[in-house]
Amino acid sequence: MNKRVFGRKLSRSRPSREALFASLAQSLIINGKIVTTRAKAKAVQGSVEKMVTLAKSGSIASRRKVMSNLDNKRETTDILFQKVAKAFTAKNSGFTRIISLPRRVGDNAQMVRMEWTKKVEYEPKKKPEVKEKGKKVEEKPTKVEKKVKGKEKA
Repeated sequence: MNKRVFGRKLSRSRPSREALFASLAQSLIINGKIVTTRAKAKAVQGSVEKMVTLAKSGSIASRRKVMSNLDNKRETTDILFQKVAKAFTAKNSGFTRIISLPRRVGDNAQMVRMEWTKKVEYEPKKKPEVKEKGKKVEEKPTKVEKKVKGKEKA
């Protein structure tokens, strides 16, 4: 009998489950949406909603509580407090939504996309700088070239 047992196990041990929930929450906060199974999304949705509510208060105690839920990731906590909480100042609940997707081919699991209900403004990801074609880049001399130059000077 499994009466009045809170939460979902997802066939994992407690530390593994906590790590899974933290990584799902981090991915949602950083990217704005995640694609996962329905069971995982429903398991993590409540904790994400609570973290957004804590972030809206903006106190140091709430920041510490959120950081402990996110495996002490400061960058993720800053994004949550600065960008996500500002987007939901007028709302009290319902910060996330779950949209059904086609089932996964391998095991027929029900897949969903979990995302914010409002548009959250993220900074655009910076592309790595690419050097222009045609410009020659100075190459560093090899060890053999250094030895030859050293002998020529002597």
